[in-house]
Amino acid sequence: MDHRLPAEDPPSTQLLAQRAFATLQRFLHVEAVSGCVLLMAAVAALIWANSPFTGSYHALWHQPVAIQLGSFVFSKPLHFWINDGLMTIFFLVVGMEIRREAHEGALSRFDQAILPVVAAAGGVVAPALIYLSLNADAVRGQGWAVPTATDIAFAVGVLALLGRSIPVNLRIFLLALAIVDDVIAVLIIAFFYSGGLGFGGLLVASFGILMVLALQRIGIGSAIVYIVPGAIVWSGLLMSGAHPTLAGIVLGLMTPVRSMPLGEHPLQMLSRVAGELQNGDALHGSETHHLASPRRQLRLAQREMLPPVVRVQTALHPWVSYGIMPLFALANAGVSLTGIDLSAGAQSVMLGVGFALVVGKPVGVIGTTWLAVRLGWCRLAPSVSWGGVCLVGLLAGIGFTMSIFIAMLAFADEALLNAAKLGVLLGSVVAAMLGLGWGAIYIRHRRSVTRARRSPAVDRYARRPHGQPGERSAAG
Repeated sequence: MDHRLPAEDPPSTQLLAQRAFATLQRFLHVEAVSGCVLLMAAVAALIWANSPFTGSYHALWHQPVAIQLGSFVFSKPLHFWINDGLMTIFFLVVGMEIRREAHEGALSRFDQAILPVVAAAGGVVAPALIYLSLNADAVRGQGWAVPTATDIAFAVGVLALLGRSIPVNLRIFLLALAIVDDVIAVLIIAFFYSGGLGFGGLLVASFGILMVLALQRIGIGSAIVYIVPGAIVWSGLLMSGAHPTLAGIVLGLMTPVRSMPLGEHPLQMLSRVAGELQNGDALHGSETHHLASPRRQLRLAQREMLPPVVRVQTALHPWVSYGIMPLFALANAGVSLTGIDLSAGAQSVMLGVGFALVVGKPVGVIGTTWLAVRLGWCRLAPSVSWGGVCLVGLLAGIGFTMSIFIAMLAFADEALLNAAKLGVLLGSVVAAMLGLGWGAIYIRHRRSVTRARRSPAVDRYARRPHGQPGERSAAG
């Protein structure tokens, strides 16, 4: 008996919608696009904060938003929910990216990870020393970590604008460096910008972590179930005095890198259940409750085709890149240029941050990379030249999101905070322009070298039999 169902062609409008949605999904995962959206949000914030509607800009972020459960009320400004709440999801994605790279990516092997680790360390130390040389007093010196971070979205976005002539290994080097940079930035926040830790809050956070471990142990793979223990970890860190966004890093590093064991491979399960449905009577009968069990198995197999660290990161990427990060930029990049205090102290902070990003980052990244290669600790990857290392060093000076985030932790004084933000914006713009300019020179040089290797004169000379006379080339 043939149980095959007749196939029906979908309408043309449905096919068009499916293609458009697939194109949109690919578009949303392009790093250059997310970097452009982030830039537009920052520009919009600057225009809004310096327009006649500047009052509405600041009033919006100070609007109280409350969570109420019975008599319990937790009320905070909208600015808090963005910087301490939504940015936790950003750090969750960062944590999962670190976990994934440490498992099977650029940080999985020592010989692969040593060069970006050394380069990132140099890119942290050099800007910090430059900043402290200009801001030696205790209050302004709190901002030493502001110019040490690299914005992945902006840096990779600018690199993508240079086109496909950029070697793949150079892009991997920049990504690995930025990831290690994020690890260092997170450690800096944890150790230098968290207040005195309260024991009670740490107990609450530990309880949330134990809940996560217990759910993983019993094989719970649905990400929604982990929202409650994640919220407990976040609340515990907030109570302890640590920055609550560190909960995102903790949970990201705990995300499994392997799919949940099912007894059979997810693809085998999909094939088996599909075959049972095709050969059975469940699809032909009117009692649809027979489809409940196969449907659960299909959903489970579909979910476990990818490990959680990949599945969750992929699902959150568009929300973080096109929602959370632009919203963070809109809420924090609005520096009022007319009312900014550029007295000696504030001016020193602004110059220190900008100079450290534009000069300190390239000097630190390029210098430590050269030293590591010179000492024989590691070597450059194939297709990565010193011109490419210089390009990575310049782009590492783009420190937008994380730099502004650290500045808000470092400075309680509004004048110093605005000066630091302005330094971040100016330094990042200059670093991006220098990176694009050097990138154009670097690409032109690579193309000229490639053309010289493929020139007909060289080919004719190479094909000429040994000892046969011929015309002398101009280069000879």
